[in-house]
Formats: sequence, C-alpha cells, structure tokens
Amino acid sequence: MEADQFDWRLDKQSSVPLFEQLRLRIIEASDGGELAIGTKLPPVRRLADHLGIVPNTVARAYRELETAGRVTTGGRAGTVISAGGDESSRLLAEAAMTFAETARAQGATVKTALAAVKAALER
Repeated sequence: MEADQFDWRLDKQSSVPLFEQLRLRIIEASDGGELAIGTKLPPVRRLADHLGIVPNTVARAYRELETAGRVTTGGRAGTVISAGGDESSRLLAEAAMTFAETARAQGATVKTALAAVKAALER
C-alpha cells in the first residue's frame, strides 16, 4: 500500500495528543502489514497539510518512531518504515512480563492491572 493512500484516522476530539495518535497509527499499520517495511512515509509538511495539523506534530511523531527504531530517516531520502518493529515487540514483551509479575505480586486482578495500563497509556 502506498502511504499516500493510507487511512491515517486521527481524532482531533480525543484526549490523546495528535502526535501520539499518529505514532500509534503508524506502529499499528506497520505491525499489521498495512505499511510494509520499506514503505516511504509522506514528507512532514505534506502529511501535516493532508491531516490539517501543524508540521511539528508530524515531525514529533516521526522523531519518536525513529528513536524507537520503527522508522529510519535519511534526510532528503525521506522517512521509511524499518524492521525495528521486531526489537520493539521484544522490548514490549519484556516490559509486559515485568509488569505482570509486579501486578501478581501486589495481588492485582486482571481487570485492575489492565485499567492501570490503559490509564498509563492515555497519559
């Protein structure tokens, strides 16, 4: 799929910041195969114009994705989906295991533990 034809699905009414929505949407799409490894993402200004948001919002999402190894940025070559998702998945699984062990040790129910994760993600 071409990134230009991609459904970005941002909710401007959400309490979740737009850069975070964009970051999560790109991760979701790359993990789900909608944006394959090597897919070139739109330039910051063009995507910002398309979404009706300021360029700094897109730039921040791209920076955070690059820091996490989910995209690579090659200056004029653009921003591209990378294979870093495997490492991100591994780190997330490790963090989840640590959290689960802590929740179990505290006697938390699954419902309580999931509510804590949801609240933390929405901050």
